Amino acid sequence: MATFRVGVIGCGRIAPFHGMPVTAQKGAKLLACCDLRKERADERARLFGCRKAYTDYRKMIKAERLNVVHICLPHYLHPPVAIEAMEMGCHVLTEKPMSIRLEDAQAMIDCSERTGRTLGVIFQNRYNAGSVLIRNALAHGGIGRILAAKATLTWYRSPEYYAGSDWKGTWDREGGGVIIDQAIHTLDLLRWFIGDEIAYVDTHIANREHPTVDVEDVADGVIGFRNGVRAAFWANNYYSHDAQVEIDIACEYGSIKMVGEEGRVSYQDGREFVARPNPAETFDYGGGPSYWGASHVKQIDQFYEALAAGETPEIDGRQAFKTQQMVCAMYESGKTGRRVTF
Repeated sequence: MATFRVGVIGCGRIAPFHGMPVTAQKGAKLLACCDLRKERADERARLFGCRKAYTDYRKMIKAERLNVVHICLPHYLHPPVAIEAMEMGCHVLTEKPMSIRLEDAQAMIDCSERTGRTLGVIFQNRYNAGSVLIRNALAHGGIGRILAAKATLTWYRSPEYYAGSDWKGTWDREGGGVIIDQAIHTLDLLRWFIGDEIAYVDTHIANREHPTVDVEDVADGVIGFRNGVRAAFWANNYYSHDAQVEIDIACEYGSIKMVGEEGRVSYQDGREFVARPNPAETFDYGGGPSYWGASHVKQIDQFYEALAAGETPEIDGRQAFKTQQMVCAMYESGKTGRRVTF
């Protein structure tokens, strides 16, 4: 008998990357999905094998007696829906970002603690093989202290990408552009790898190639950490295509490089360790971008393992809050033209 009665809220492009992994969970049953557009909810219900589709998530939670929901909604809706779902007795796993305002992210954490419901946030790139290798190498300490780091993201988002959405490219609903939508995963990895508290951020943002929207399509700056490490970053979404993300970390006894999902740790004594995606690790999401790989499955598996054991998932609200705080500070710095200290 399934322990967890699950629903998916929001049936857009990302929904299969939640719904399909849930169908593979032994202790969970995906009972329903919900979207304001009934035809889209019906389509996802057929894909997931749900018995019913809804247009009101409150009715869905009550009628199906759900105790877990996955939130796959526009950014600005993550906090109110997560809070209401937790107050109705559900554990929540939401897509990134937690929110577009820091106070809303804190309210989500407060609600989780008040209700005793678990709050998880998707940052699936931490589960890539290259990311795991890099994190473990840094945690082991043999490569010495970090001297500096840098990250680069150059992707492409067409005018149609924004024109086809009523929330993409808006400050009040998406919360920004290339930082919060495309680069947030890379910035989260950078912060996670360095593993120290942030002291300040200093960011420049601009819109150079997307005149139909107000949000930034390029950002650069520096993240200063309390341990003295400075991390430089540059991101834009007006390149010719989605080039592979790169992260470089200079260390006392070697260097670290991530290109796409490949991680490479090189020591000064000649040792080198490389981790790449395992071709055998595949998962059928029922469609969607191939570059998302199997890492959503890994994080969702870990989330349900933690729920079953009564433990905190690896990426809970408090962990995700650190990245949310960094992103919000970047926007404050970019809009005001001033360095933001923590």
